[in-house]
Amino acid sequence: MAASATETVAETADVISNDAIEQAFKAKKSDVQVNGKGVVIKLLKPDNKGSRHQKFLVRINAQQVLLFAHNVDLAPEVPLQAGDEITFYGEYVYNPKGGVIHWTHHAPQGDHIAGWILHNGKKYQ
Repeated sequence: MAASATETVAETADVISNDAIEQAFKAKKSDVQVNGKGVVIKLLKPDNKGSRHQKFLVRINAQQVLLFAHNVDLAPEVPLQAGDEITFYGEYVYNPKGGVIHWTHHAPQGDHIAGWILHNGKKYQ
């Protein structure tokens, strides 16, 4: 499926589900395009080495917390606070702590499927 078709499906989906993330975690799979939702539980110190990334933790269920690495050189920073709910589309990478979500931004070279974070009705990509 072409990137633009995938983006359209993800952005217009009526139901956002964490099922694909939970399945990828159980199967220890990485590089999986996922959508999901969760609650921000902790803001972390930004990573300013190389491309700058906003980092934060999001609980998606009682057992699983995701680390987000949101590239703020390619997308606006999301004004988050602990307790905020977000919806997102990005790439999941497995780790035993729950996993990492990245590519939550546009792909300026068109070499990757674009992602996003939706917070308080505003999409950051």
